Amino acid sequence: QVQLVESGGGLVQSGGSLRLSCAASGRIFSISAMGWYRQAPGSERELVAVISSGVIGHTVYADSVKGRFTISRDNAKNTAYLQMNSLKPEDTAVYLCFADGFRGSRSWGPGTQVTISS
Repeated sequence: QVQLVESGGGLVQSGGSLRLSCAASGRIFSISAMGWYRQAPGSERELVAVISSGVIGHTVYADSVKGRFTISRDNAKNTAYLQMNSLKPEDTAVYLCFADGFRGSRSWGPGTQVTISS
């Protein structure tokens, strides 16, 4: 199993920045990709960004965050990061880190609240 611990959420004004971290422990060698979903009240869960394991680290972003958010990872620390810039009120949500295993499993972090004030 993989355990995930998130940090970095909070309250910022519109136009501000936040960086989320997601530290993995446990069977980290089984991780094929890590990323974040987000869920706002009354809305469906949305994939925000994902980065694959391996040397290159392919990334995928939701259209709504392209050009503003950057996902990265530090393999030595088993940690993924989500740098969020030019934040908007519509980015307000609970952000949930996930890690996918090569055999199709998925682990979730507890989630962290991100609130953007206008």
